[in-house]
Amino acid sequence: MRGGRGRGKGRGRRQRVMSFLKPCLLLMLARGEAHGYSLLDGIDEFGFDRERFDPSLIYRALRDMEDFGWVYSRWDDESQGPRRRVYQILPEGEIRLSEWVIELRRTRDEIDALLAAYEHNQRQNDK
Repeated sequence: MRGGRGRGKGRGRRQRVMSFLKPCLLLMLARGEAHGYSLLDGIDEFGFDRERFDPSLIYRALRDMEDFGWVYSRWDDESQGPRRRVYQILPEGEIRLSEWVIELRRTRDEIDALLAAYEHNQRQNDK
């Protein structure tokens, strides 16, 4: 295929997943601190399919967000069983989450406008 169509398809999807996963994780952390496994349990609320979801993406996103200063992590020594890393949102993460919500609302409005125009076009073609 020419023009790059079809190439890197998995990479593009993974990038889109990560772009949507990060605000979802920030929202869950805004509700309270959590460890990675409990965050994995919560992603179905946002439409992710747990059966097809790669859990490593959560940990990669958490590391990225920690590098950006959006979240903080520490080892939880009080849990039974193996030690777990517990994450909490930082003020910069709360700001970024708010910015993401504004961007997502704009995107939703643009998608709604496109769909309305498409449906209008379809009705005109059906006449």
